[in-house]
Amino acid sequence: MDGSNQWRSFSTVTSVEMTSLCRNLAVLLLFLSASPLHHSHLSTHAASTFPPATRPPIIVMTALGSDDDYDDYSSPPEDVHAVTTTLLQREAQPCQYNPCLENQEPCKQISAKTGCLCPGVSRVDEPPHAPIIQALQPISEGDDRGKIEVQWCAPSSVLSGYRVVIEGSESLEFGEGSRRGLVGSLEVGTKVCVEAWNSAGHSPSSEFSCKRYTPPESSEHKLLAGVIGGGMALLLLIIAVVILCNHQMRKKAKKDSADGLGNPSYTVGTM
Repeated sequence: MDGSNQWRSFSTVTSVEMTSLCRNLAVLLLFLSASPLHHSHLSTHAASTFPPATRPPIIVMTALGSDDDYDDYSSPPEDVHAVTTTLLQREAQPCQYNPCLENQEPCKQISAKTGCLCPGVSRVDEPPHAPIIQALQPISEGDDRGKIEVQWCAPSSVLSGYRVVIEGSESLEFGEGSRRGLVGSLEVGTKVCVEAWNSAGHSPSSEFSCKRYTPPESSEHKLLAGVIGGGMALLLLIIAVVILCNHQMRKKAKKDSADGLGNPSYTVGTM
């Protein structure tokens, strides 16, 4: 075999081998492109190359219709809006407690039942504040007729009872729930004071806790005063009418006299 034939044979073999090699490489690339391992490798490479995308927050709709943003896998919050609204709408009100009424339920018990607010009180180791005296009312009927009823209002203090102190006489004690007490007959101008006391002492006297007795006017006195006043008014009216009549009569007499002097035919008598 000559040299040219050998070169052609070598070229043919080389071409066939290259064609087979290219075909094998194409099949290998096709296999790698369809392989899951290839996708996993590409995903890992992409994840390491590009930053992770931020996902939008999940919007949770509550019972009240409010939109709140929460992270993934977060549970919806408890529905506390209704409870909060109820607490805000319910404003604390003062207790229905009248310090001037007798033997009523203590304010603390009313507050425990209804949640209302009681007025502030002074401490138990401090003397109580002074009560407020309301009236010195005489009793006009029944077995206590002629006695005086002392009425007062309780202070905002912790107390054990009351003392009614009468000027020039002994004091009388009454219970914690009392708001009135009967004393004997009083002279006009007698000073009466009400004190509150507890284990720490008694309340000081003040212009609000003391009062001087002034008897009210009776209905008989009022009727007599009305009769006297009406009689005086009638007498003054009669006097005014008499004076007016006398004035008119004098005025008329002067006018008649002036008319007689001005008439020349007027004569007093015949000659």
